Amino acid sequence: MSSISLKLGYKYLRSNKGGSLSFTTLLAVIGLMIGISSLIVVTSVMNGFEKELEDRILGVIPHSVITSDDAIMDYGNLISEIKENNDVIDAAPYINIQGIISSSYDTKGISIIGIDTENAVPCSGKTGEGINEILEQIITQLPGPKGESNNDLKCLLVDSWYDTYLGVVILVRIINGKLTKNMKIKMLSTNQEYVVEKVGVFTPKAKDINELNSGEIGFITTGIKVLSETKVGDTICDASKPLVDPLPGFKPSKPVVFCGLFPVDSSEYQKLKDGLAKLQLNDASFSFEAESSSALGLGFRCGFLGLLHLEIITERLEREFDVNLLTTTPGVVYKVNLNNGKTMDLQNPSTLPDPTLISSIEEPWIKATIITPDEYLGSIIKMCQDKRGIQTNLSYSGNRAVLSYELPLNEVVFDFNDRIKSMTSGYASFDYEIIGHREGDLVKLGILVNGEPVDALAMMIHKDFAQKTGREVCEKLKDLIPRHNFMIPVQAAIGGKIIARETIKGFKKDVLTKIHGGGATDRKRKLLEKQKKGKARSKQFGKVEIPQEAFIGVLKINKENN
Repeated sequence: MSSISLKLGYKYLRSNKGGSLSFTTLLAVIGLMIGISSLIVVTSVMNGFEKELEDRILGVIPHSVITSDDAIMDYGNLISEIKENNDVIDAAPYINIQGIISSSYDTKGISIIGIDTENAVPCSGKTGEGINEILEQIITQLPGPKGESNNDLKCLLVDSWYDTYLGVVILVRIINGKLTKNMKIKMLSTNQEYVVEKVGVFTPKAKDINELNSGEIGFITTGIKVLSETKVGDTICDASKPLVDPLPGFKPSKPVVFCGLFPVDSSEYQKLKDGLAKLQLNDASFSFEAESSSALGLGFRCGFLGLLHLEIITERLEREFDVNLLTTTPGVVYKVNLNNGKTMDLQNPSTLPDPTLISSIEEPWIKATIITPDEYLGSIIKMCQDKRGIQTNLSYSGNRAVLSYELPLNEVVFDFNDRIKSMTSGYASFDYEIIGHREGDLVKLGILVNGEPVDALAMMIHKDFAQKTGREVCEKLKDLIPRHNFMIPVQAAIGGKIIARETIKGFKKDVLTKIHGGGATDRKRKLLEKQKKGKARSKQFGKVEIPQEAFIGVLKINKENN
C-alpha cells in the first residue's frame, strides 16, 4: 500500500510536460516546509517560556500553602509535623490580610503580610529597654557552639588591629581546645610561631583572663608589630600539636580596585604619606606605593578591596588628617596574556605592553545582587545591560525584586552604586562578589595633545565604547586647555589609529591691518606666508601646558554623562 501511495504522489508532483517538478508544486512544498518549521520553533519557544515562567514563580511562591478561615492556633505542632517530611525544605507561619487605604484624593488596595510576634521582645537601643531580655533569648533560643575543650587547639582569627602599647591585638574564636597565657601558638597561613603574652575578653571593656575555652571569643597579644602578619580568617593552633587541615573558607585578601590619590596642594604630600601609613597600621588589606605624574605631581597608587573600602579610606584621609585629595578614576587589575606564554598583572594602563606582544586581556567579573522595588526594575535592567551585564536570575518577594547579574568590575567601580541609589530614591541595595577573570575585547585608549601622549589620561576600555569616550574626552579637553600662539590638536587613539580629534585654535595676529590701497595683494600674501611659517616653528618647538583643571574635568566625564 505504501509503494502505491508513493507512486501516486510522485505522479502528481511531476509537471504535465514531463519535467521533474512543476514550479507551483515546488513552491507549495517549500511553503509547507516553512510552515511546519515555524510551528516547531514556536512550540519549542513556548514550551521553554512556560518552563522558565514556572521555575520563576515556584522560586518565590511557596509550593504549598495551608490556609484556614479561622486562626490556626496550634501552628507550632503543625509546622513540626510538616517538617518531618524529608521532601519539605522549610515551613513558616505568616498572616496575609487584604485591605483598602483611602484618602481625600486617592484609594488603593493593599496586601499586608505579617509574622508571628509572640516571642518578640520590645527593646530600645536609646533607652536600653529589653537588652537583658534579648540576651536571655539568645542564650535560650539559639543553639550553643559545638566543640570540645579537651581536643587540640583550633581557633579562628576573626579580626586584628594595632595598639600603640600592645602591638597587634588579635580577636579569636575558639573552635576546639583551649588557649592559655604563655602558650606557644602557630598561624597556618604564615607558618610563624608566637608566644601568647596576654589573654582577655571584652565585657565590653577589656578584661584580662587566664584562658579561653571552646566556643568563646576573646583577644590575645603576641608581640606582633606588623599587621600584615595577621590575616583575617587564618587558623591558629598549638605549636606543639600543629594541625594539618586549616579551617575552610580562608582566602588571603588581595586588592581588586586601584586608584591614584594626589594632594591638591603639593605641600601636603608628606601629610598624605603620614596619613596613609597610619591607616595601614589598622588595615592590612590596604596597600599603597609612591607614584608620580607629570600632570598631577607626586602622589600614591593605592589598592582597595572594593568600592566601600575606597570611600572609607578617602573619607578618613580628608576628615582625620585634613588632606585635600584629588582622586583619579578607579581602575581594576587586568590579566595580560603575552604571546610567550607569560601573564602579567596590569594596574596602570600606561604600562601596557606593545599590542603585538599581547595574546589576550582578561578583566575581573563580579556577581551582583540588587534588591529593588519592582517599579524601578526596568531602569535598573537597562543600566545593567548598558554595562555589558548578563542576567542570571530574577525573583520576586512581595513587591520587591531580587535581581542577579554578572558584570565587569570595571563598569561598576566608578559610580554604579550611586546611580542605583539615585534612580530608586535610595530604596535599592547593591552587593557583589568577585567571580574571576574573563577574556574581553579591551583596548588602551590613549590621549595625545599636540602629538604627545598624556599617560595620566590613558585608560583601559571596551572596544565598543572607545570611540564615544574618546570623542567626549577630546571635546572636554578642547574646552579646558587654554589657547596658545599655535594650533593644538587633541586626539584619541587606539594604538596607531586616531578615532577622535578636536582642534584648539591658536591666537592669530592681524598682520594685514596697516596695508591699504590697491596693488597690495602680493604684500598681503607674503605677510600671511611669513606668519604661517612662524606658526609652524612655534608648534614644532612650543610646549603645551595642561592645567590641573583639565585632568579633573576629564575624571568627571562619566559622572556628567550619568
